[in-house]
Amino acid sequence: MKRVAVIGGGVAGMQTALRLAEQGVEPVIIEKEAELGGKLRGWHVLFPSFTPASEILTELRRRIAERGIEVMTRTEARGFSREGVQLPDGRMLACDSVVVCSGFTLFDASIKEEYGYGIYDNVFTTVDIERMLNEGRVAKADGSRPRRIAFLHCVGSRDEKVCQQHCSKVCCITGVKQAMEMRQMFPEADVFNFYMDIRMFGPGYEEMYREAQQKYNIHFIRGRISEASPMIDGRVQIKAEDTLTGRPLRMSVDMLILIVGMRANDDNAAFAEGAGLNRAPSGFMAPRDMFLGNVKSNVEGIFYAGTVTAPKNIGESLNEGTAAADAAARYVGV
Repeated sequence: MKRVAVIGGGVAGMQTALRLAEQGVEPVIIEKEAELGGKLRGWHVLFPSFTPASEILTELRRRIAERGIEVMTRTEARGFSREGVQLPDGRMLACDSVVVCSGFTLFDASIKEEYGYGIYDNVFTTVDIERMLNEGRVAKADGSRPRRIAFLHCVGSRDEKVCQQHCSKVCCITGVKQAMEMRQMFPEADVFNFYMDIRMFGPGYEEMYREAQQKYNIHFIRGRISEASPMIDGRVQIKAEDTLTGRPLRMSVDMLILIVGMRANDDNAAFAEGAGLNRAPSGFMAPRDMFLGNVKSNVEGIFYAGTVTAPKNIGESLNEGTAAADAAARYVGV
């Protein structure tokens, strides 16, 4: 039986492995974390349907176990070619093809020092909020209920100053989703979203954006926050400009939530150099062709799925997993 190594056990990697198994190929998932799931393990509910992330994760894991697919956790690929993957202990896992599903890294919000993440108590990221939502309790640093909440879009995206010029694609809808969740939890709170542009590209996204305004009374202000500073009572004072009116504004909020973007993994550079793969200027891996070969690399026998090539949502990552598995199966002659 032909064997295909799948590097990464997030949603794209799991779907790739499942599809390979359906095609009669032996998949092996190589995952550096202790368990499968990738970033999905940290999400609460998924847009636009508000489906619990745990439902998707549990079902994918169940199918992996049911198929008896080999999973190597706590195992980080040191390098690879289409003939094998270098393991941490020096062994080479022989294979007939490789599908790279190693995902993305979230932008480190502390790099944007002007917003005070990691310095001021009541500055959070969307990742922090997802964790709180999973724990069933969202609160200020002192445990009290927030009455005014501000979200800032595009932290670590579309920003030349931090060399992240790409759009992270799912940040706008994430900010809308979390703003709605905040209003559900704190109906008395005022919620503001500061944005450069609202980009609602997916099915149901525009409707969700309209619902956020019309039903949840969430305020959207076109403009960037220039700086945040702490107040003596623990609140955060923000300075911004409403670019639609051309007026500067100053506001104090109980919670400032930074919507962090996706960036390319640091190990992409080593992977690319070792296997002769192309990378995009953004640092993500570059597919052979954006139209007819978007799951193929420039090297025969090496394929991509999910956010290793660009920011994507869960559905797109799952679809690419299926497509990459089919391409790999054809390559190995199945």
